[in-house]
Amino acid sequence: MTTHDPDRIHDTLHRERSETVSLIDQLSARLDAVIEATADSSSDDEHDPEGSTLAVERGHLVAQLERSRVRLDELDAASIRVTAGTYGQCENCGSPIAEARLEALPAARLCIDCASRGSARRW
Repeated sequence: MTTHDPDRIHDTLHRERSETVSLIDQLSARLDAVIEATADSSSDDEHDPEGSTLAVERGHLVAQLERSRVRLDELDAASIRVTAGTYGQCENCGSPIAEARLEALPAARLCIDCASRGSARRW
């Protein structure tokens, strides 16, 4: 994508952003339903057969929401890089990010070498 039309890249990022916003809305609705179910249930979690299930589901949903919000931030940052003319350039070493990596992860900030060396979970 580094040599492609910026409009095409913006379209790809916009589509991924829309999908992520939709996912966040769905996850938020599911989390609200779990929280409501928890509020309606007995407060005695130790003896409630559904208590741990609801707690685990709530934990999974919260984690998925957090990951989705991070993804949204990354997609927004990628759009800024397109406008600035730095999209497709590794933020660490300055090398071009491989086309295949950008196709798989349009919000990628790092080339594959830098991403594999770092411990951070950033694209």
